[in-house]
Amino acid sequence: MLNFILAAAPAAGENPYGIVAALKEGGIITIATFAILVGMSIFSFYILFTKLLQQQKIINQSNKVRANFWASANLKEAANKLEKKSAYRAIVEDAILADEQHGKLTNPVDQHDWMHGSLERSKNSIGNRLGEGLAFLATVGSTAPFIGLFGTVVGIYRALVKIGAAGQASISTVAGPVGEALIMTALGLVVAVPAVLAYNWLIRRNKSIMEDLSAFTNDIHGYIMSNGTVKPVMAAPAAAPKPGTTTGGAPVKPAARS
Repeated sequence: MLNFILAAAPAAGENPYGIVAALKEGGIITIATFAILVGMSIFSFYILFTKLLQQQKIINQSNKVRANFWASANLKEAANKLEKKSAYRAIVEDAILADEQHGKLTNPVDQHDWMHGSLERSKNSIGNRLGEGLAFLATVGSTAPFIGLFGTVVGIYRALVKIGAAGQASISTVAGPVGEALIMTALGLVVAVPAVLAYNWLIRRNKSIMEDLSAFTNDIHGYIMSNGTVKPVMAAPAAAPKPGTTTGGAPVKPAARS
Protein backbone atom coordinates (compact mmCIF):
# COMPACT_ATOMS: atom_id res chain seq x y z
CA MET A 1 0.00 0.00 0.00
CA LEU A 2 2.78 2.43 0.97
CA ASN A 3 4.80 1.47 -2.10
CA PHE A 4 1.75 2.28 -4.22
CA ILE A 5 1.45 5.71 -2.57
CA LEU A 6 5.11 6.48 -3.07
CA ALA A 7 4.98 5.30 -6.67
CA ALA A 8 2.19 7.78 -7.39
CA ALA A 9 4.56 10.74 -7.44
CA PRO A 10 3.01 14.06 -8.42
CA ALA A 11 3.10 14.71 -12.13
CA ALA A 12 4.39 17.90 -13.69
CA GLY A 13 2.24 20.88 -12.85
CA GLU A 14 0.78 19.30 -9.69
CA ASN A 15 1.43 20.44 -6.12
CA PRO A 16 4.93 19.22 -5.16
CA TYR A 17 4.18 19.69 -1.46
CA GLY A 18 1.20 17.37 -1.05
CA ILE A 19 0.89 14.30 1.15
CA VAL A 20 2.57 11.97 -1.37
CA ALA A 21 5.49 14.31 -1.84
CA ALA A 22 5.80 14.70 1.92
CA LEU A 23 5.96 10.93 2.40
CA LYS A 24 8.67 10.62 -0.24
CA GLU A 25 10.55 13.51 1.31
CA GLY A 26 10.35 12.21 4.86
CA GLY A 27 11.53 8.67 4.23
CA ILE A 28 10.88 5.63 6.39
CA ILE A 29 10.26 7.56 9.63
CA THR A 30 7.54 9.73 8.10
CA ILE A 31 5.99 6.74 6.33
CA ALA A 32 5.90 4.76 9.59
CA THR A 33 4.36 7.70 11.46
CA PHE A 34 1.76 8.15 8.74
CA ALA A 35 0.91 4.42 8.76
CA ILE A 36 0.51 4.36 12.54
CA LEU A 37 -1.83 7.35 12.53
CA VAL A 38 -3.92 5.97 9.66
CA GLY A 39 -4.17 2.59 11.43
CA MET A 40 -5.26 4.27 14.66
CA SER A 41 -7.92 6.23 12.78
CA ILE A 42 -9.28 3.12 11.04
CA PHE A 43 -9.52 1.15 14.28
CA SER A 44 -11.11 4.13 16.06
CA PHE A 45 -13.94 4.34 13.54
CA TYR A 46 -14.32 0.57 13.59
CA ILE A 47 -14.77 0.62 17.37
CA LEU A 48 -17.16 3.56 17.11
CA PHE A 49 -19.51 1.84 14.65
CA THR A 50 -19.40 -1.58 16.35
CA LYS A 51 -20.09 -0.05 19.76
CA LEU A 52 -22.98 1.99 18.37
CA LEU A 53 -24.53 -1.18 16.94
CA GLN A 54 -24.03 -3.00 20.24
CA GLN A 55 -25.56 -0.17 22.23
CA GLN A 56 -28.51 0.21 19.89
CA LYS A 57 -29.21 -3.50 20.16
CA ILE A 58 -29.47 -3.26 23.95
CA ILE A 59 -31.62 -0.12 23.69
CA ASN A 60 -34.02 -2.01 21.41
CA GLN A 61 -34.09 -4.86 23.92
CA SER A 62 -34.98 -2.36 26.63
CA ASN A 63 -37.95 -1.15 24.59
CA LYS A 64 -39.21 -4.75 24.28
CA VAL A 65 -38.91 -5.21 28.04
CA ARG A 66 -41.01 -2.12 28.67
CA ALA A 67 -43.61 -3.29 26.15
CA ASN A 68 -44.56 -6.76 27.37
CA PHE A 69 -42.07 -8.28 29.82
CA TRP A 70 -43.96 -7.58 33.05
CA ALA A 71 -47.29 -8.69 31.59
CA SER A 72 -46.14 -12.34 31.79
CA ALA A 73 -47.24 -14.75 34.48
CA ASN A 74 -43.71 -15.53 35.73
CA LEU A 75 -40.07 -14.81 35.02
CA LYS A 76 -39.45 -17.90 32.92
CA GLU A 77 -42.35 -17.08 30.64
CA ALA A 78 -41.18 -13.47 30.45
CA ALA A 79 -37.61 -14.50 29.62
CA ASN A 80 -38.82 -16.66 26.76
CA LYS A 81 -40.31 -13.57 25.12
CA LEU A 82 -36.84 -12.01 24.85
CA GLU A 83 -34.10 -12.81 22.35
CA LYS A 84 -31.79 -15.65 23.29
CA LYS A 85 -28.71 -13.40 23.38
CA SER A 86 -30.52 -10.49 24.96
CA ALA A 87 -28.70 -8.74 27.80
CA TYR A 88 -31.97 -8.50 29.72
CA ARG A 89 -32.66 -12.20 29.25
CA ALA A 90 -29.20 -13.00 30.61
CA ILE A 91 -29.99 -11.02 33.76
CA VAL A 92 -33.32 -12.80 34.24
CA GLU A 93 -31.80 -16.24 33.73
CA ASP A 94 -28.99 -15.45 36.17
CA ALA A 95 -31.58 -14.29 38.71
CA ILE A 96 -33.62 -17.49 38.33
CA LEU A 97 -30.47 -19.61 38.67
CA ALA A 98 -29.35 -17.68 41.76
CA ASP A 99 -32.77 -18.16 43.35
CA GLU A 100 -32.57 -21.91 42.74
CA GLN A 101 -29.00 -22.17 44.02
CA HIS A 102 -29.74 -20.31 47.24
CA GLY A 103 -31.72 -23.26 48.60
CA LYS A 104 -28.73 -25.56 47.99
CA LEU A 105 -26.29 -23.60 50.13
CA THR A 106 -25.00 -25.53 53.15
CA ASN A 107 -23.93 -22.35 54.94
CA PRO A 108 -26.97 -20.06 55.20
CA VAL A 109 -26.64 -16.72 53.42
CA ASP A 110 -29.27 -14.02 53.49
CA GLN A 111 -31.32 -14.39 50.31
CA HIS A 112 -31.42 -10.64 49.78
CA ASP A 113 -27.60 -10.36 49.79
CA TRP A 114 -27.19 -13.47 47.66
CA MET A 115 -29.62 -12.23 45.03
CA HIS A 116 -28.19 -8.71 45.07
CA GLY A 117 -24.66 -10.00 44.49
CA SER A 118 -25.76 -12.30 41.66
CA LEU A 119 -27.64 -9.53 39.87
CA GLU A 120 -24.73 -7.12 40.29
CA ARG A 121 -22.31 -9.62 38.76
CA SER A 122 -24.64 -10.15 35.82
CA LYS A 123 -25.10 -6.44 35.25
CA ASN A 124 -21.38 -5.68 35.58
CA SER A 125 -20.60 -8.40 33.05
CA ILE A 126 -22.76 -6.58 30.51
CA GLY A 127 -21.12 -3.29 31.44
CA ASN A 128 -17.68 -4.78 30.86
CA ARG A 129 -18.68 -5.92 27.39
CA LEU A 130 -20.01 -2.47 26.59
CA GLY A 131 -16.74 -0.93 27.73
CA GLU A 132 -14.52 -3.11 25.56
CA GLY A 133 -12.53 -1.05 23.08
CA LEU A 134 -13.17 2.30 24.74
CA ALA A 135 -9.71 2.27 26.30
CA PHE A 136 -8.26 2.18 22.78
CA LEU A 137 -10.23 5.32 21.85
CA ALA A 138 -8.92 7.07 24.96
CA THR A 139 -5.38 5.99 24.09
CA VAL A 140 -5.72 7.27 20.53
CA GLY A 141 -7.11 10.58 21.73
CA SER A 142 -4.22 11.12 24.11
CA THR A 143 -1.31 9.79 22.03
CA ALA A 144 -2.14 10.66 18.41
CA PRO A 145 -1.15 14.35 18.79
CA PHE A 146 2.22 13.30 20.20
CA ILE A 147 2.79 10.82 17.38
CA GLY A 148 2.03 13.63 14.94
CA LEU A 149 4.38 15.87 16.94
CA PHE A 150 7.11 13.26 16.52
CA GLY A 151 6.66 13.50 12.75
CA THR A 152 6.81 17.28 13.11
CA VAL A 153 10.08 17.14 15.00
CA VAL A 154 11.59 14.87 12.36
CA GLY A 155 10.45 17.24 9.61
CA ILE A 156 11.94 20.28 11.35
CA TYR A 157 15.16 18.39 11.92
CA ARG A 158 15.38 17.54 8.23
CA ALA A 159 14.76 21.20 7.37
CA LEU A 160 17.61 22.28 9.65
CA VAL A 161 19.90 19.67 8.11
CA LYS A 162 19.10 20.98 4.60
CA ILE A 163 19.71 24.54 5.71
CA GLY A 164 23.08 23.57 7.13
CA ALA A 165 24.03 21.63 4.02
CA ALA A 166 22.92 24.41 1.65
CA GLY A 167 24.40 27.21 3.71
CA GLN A 168 21.28 29.35 3.33
CA ALA A 169 17.62 29.16 4.39
CA SER A 170 15.89 29.46 1.03
CA ILE A 171 12.21 28.63 0.60
CA SER A 172 12.96 25.85 -1.87
CA THR A 173 15.32 24.23 0.64
CA VAL A 174 13.02 24.08 3.66
CA ALA A 175 9.56 23.97 2.04
CA GLY A 176 9.52 20.19 1.69
CA PRO A 177 10.59 19.24 5.25
CA VAL A 178 8.48 22.00 6.87
CA GLY A 179 5.44 20.99 4.81
CA GLU A 180 6.02 17.38 5.90
CA ALA A 181 6.15 18.53 9.53
CA LEU A 182 2.91 20.49 9.28
CA ILE A 183 1.12 17.57 7.61
CA MET A 184 2.12 15.22 10.44
CA THR A 185 0.87 17.72 13.03
CA ALA A 186 -2.46 18.13 11.27
CA LEU A 187 -2.84 14.37 10.80
CA GLY A 188 -2.25 13.75 14.50
CA LEU A 189 -5.04 16.17 15.38
CA VAL A 190 -7.38 14.74 12.74
CA VAL A 191 -6.94 11.30 14.29
CA ALA A 192 -7.16 12.42 17.93
CA VAL A 193 -10.22 14.70 17.86
CA PRO A 194 -12.74 12.15 16.47
CA ALA A 195 -11.42 9.51 18.89
CA VAL A 196 -12.01 11.80 21.88
CA LEU A 197 -15.48 12.78 20.69
CA ALA A 198 -16.39 9.13 20.05
CA TYR A 199 -15.09 8.11 23.47
CA ASN A 200 -17.14 10.74 25.32
CA TRP A 201 -20.27 9.96 23.29
CA LEU A 202 -20.03 6.21 23.84
CA ILE A 203 -19.34 6.68 27.56
CA ARG A 204 -22.46 8.83 27.91
CA ARG A 205 -24.59 6.27 26.06
CA ASN A 206 -23.16 3.44 28.18
CA LYS A 207 -24.07 5.37 31.32
CA SER A 208 -27.68 5.69 30.16
CA ILE A 209 -27.84 1.98 29.30
CA MET A 210 -26.38 0.97 32.65
CA GLU A 211 -28.96 3.11 34.45
CA ASP A 212 -31.72 1.21 32.66
CA LEU A 213 -30.08 -2.11 33.52
CA SER A 214 -29.77 -1.06 37.16
CA ALA A 215 -33.46 -0.22 37.30
CA PHE A 216 -34.31 -3.54 35.67
CA THR A 217 -32.16 -5.58 38.09
CA ASN A 218 -33.77 -3.73 40.99
CA ASP A 219 -37.22 -4.66 39.65
CA ILE A 220 -36.16 -8.30 39.23
CA HIS A 221 -34.78 -8.30 42.76
CA GLY A 222 -38.01 -6.98 44.22
CA TYR A 223 -40.08 -9.41 42.15
CA ILE A 224 -38.17 -12.47 43.38
CA MET A 225 -37.97 -11.32 47.00
CA SER A 226 -41.75 -10.78 47.06
CA ASN A 227 -42.61 -14.04 45.25
CA GLY A 228 -44.00 -12.11 42.32
CA THR A 229 -46.21 -9.66 44.19
CA VAL A 230 -43.97 -6.61 43.65
CA LYS A 231 -43.36 -5.52 40.09
CA PRO A 232 -43.30 -2.28 38.11
CA VAL A 233 -46.61 -0.62 37.38
CA MET A 234 -47.09 -0.50 33.64
CA ALA A 235 -48.92 2.59 32.47
CA ALA A 236 -52.06 1.70 30.53
CA PRO A 237 -52.54 3.39 27.16
CA ALA A 238 -54.84 6.38 27.32
CA ALA A 239 -58.33 5.65 25.98
CA ALA A 240 -59.74 7.88 23.28
CA PRO A 241 -62.46 10.23 24.61
CA LYS A 242 -66.02 9.40 23.63
CA PRO A 243 -68.03 11.88 21.59
CA GLY A 244 -69.73 14.45 23.78
CA THR A 245 -67.29 14.13 26.72
CA THR A 246 -64.14 15.87 27.83
CA THR A 247 -61.60 15.37 30.62
CA GLY A 248 -62.70 18.60 32.28
CA GLY A 249 -65.02 21.56 31.86
CA ALA A 250 -68.29 21.49 29.96
CA PRO A 251 -69.20 18.47 27.80
CA VAL A 252 -68.52 18.73 24.09
CA LYS A 253 -71.69 18.39 22.02
CA PRO A 254 -71.55 16.77 18.58
CA ALA A 255 -71.86 19.22 15.74
CA ALA A 256 -75.35 19.40 14.25
CA ARG A 257 -75.73 17.94 10.81
CA SER A 258 -77.17 20.15 8.08
